[in-house]
Amino acid sequence: MESGGERMLGGLLSANHLASLEDLPGLVAEHAGLVGFSQTMLYVVDLQEQFLVPVPGQQDEDGRPLERIRIDTTMAGRAFRNLEIVQVRTTDDSSGAEALTPAGGEGPRRLWVALLDGTERLGVMAVTVPADDEITRWRAGQLASLISLLLAAKRSFSDTYARLVRTQPMQLSAEVLWTLMPARTFANERVIVSAALEPAYVVGGDAFDYSLAGDVLHLSIFDAMGHDTAAGLTATIAMGACRNHRRQDADLPAISERIDAAIAEQFGGARFATGILADLDTRTGLLTWVNRGHHPPLVLRSGRVVATLETEPDPPMGFGLGVFAEPARYQLEPGDRLLFYTDGVIEAKSPDGELFGLERFADFVIRREADGMAAPETLRRLIHTLLEHQQDRLQDDATVLMAEWRTQRHYRLTL
Repeated sequence: MESGGERMLGGLLSANHLASLEDLPGLVAEHAGLVGFSQTMLYVVDLQEQFLVPVPGQQDEDGRPLERIRIDTTMAGRAFRNLEIVQVRTTDDSSGAEALTPAGGEGPRRLWVALLDGTERLGVMAVTVPADDEITRWRAGQLASLISLLLAAKRSFSDTYARLVRTQPMQLSAEVLWTLMPARTFANERVIVSAALEPAYVVGGDAFDYSLAGDVLHLSIFDAMGHDTAAGLTATIAMGACRNHRRQDADLPAISERIDAAIAEQFGGARFATGILADLDTRTGLLTWVNRGHHPPLVLRSGRVVATLETEPDPPMGFGLGVFAEPARYQLEPGDRLLFYTDGVIEAKSPDGELFGLERFADFVIRREADGMAAPETLRRLIHTLLEHQQDRLQDDATVLMAEWRTQRHYRLTL
């Protein structure tokens, strides 16, 4: 005979096949009741990772529509930031202004649980449980994992999801680029990849990409000239040409030349993009890259910058000038963090003209690493710090792509 937990998870999985995103809250509530869970609530994170936004159709205990919750000042946000199950009193409302209670104990409790698709943070789930014990936390974690898979499967064809995660209208170039770029976080047993890009709604010409083929992780970052739709098109062409020829097993210099030719063909030398194309052997830690007129990557190790990967850069892509330098190589050590970035990060300027700067950028990441903070949360806070530095008005796109090789950190939900 199936246990309550098996009926909850199996039933939800079966019911999901013909369900839309809007159906999920009701289905989750129905099947969570099989193990005594009640008052389930589902929230997704907005594009800038500032708020947790309720999936439509949900109400609190008093019948009021749920409101969005700030990530940085609430218990729900704590579950999202730290990937831990957070227990609070059940008497509090849905505003997120709740008080932490000790783990364990008798009587109903509310648990906030992060929703993770692989290692991508999608949002949080809240659930009221009859008691807080090991089996209850295990069931809550398994329920959250299944909900995450269902959300991830349905969001790609759901305009409801796209509207939920936006807090303002999105310009055309940003619409195109966000559709093309991969999830901002990926991890396996050997490597963690995280990325961040701002301004999220008016992206000009910045873009990032990564992919895994066997043991080789490809990483690329692009910064196209300008801040208009043509800049977005340039970055789109760069990403498309990169993927097309990468999947034909071309080497890095050849890929960069194909990007160069594709941009030149479209714009006749009037537009260009800088960029770095890199391959990381995740077994050995050997990094190989070509630099097409871009800022050199940084390597962080043991709380300091140990290398700036400077090479003689080849010309930006779009002029048809070709590649002259051989691919460069660098041997990473276990635990190294590799940072790619665009000029909008280090050239971010405060109202009184102070640059954010390379040293402050590297120091920020190093300090968060010393605090034990995971790479995705580090970049989330970095972007918010950049916004604060410029009073929420970026003069240029700011993009960071981070890869962490053979780290000892584990990016999993803490039960």
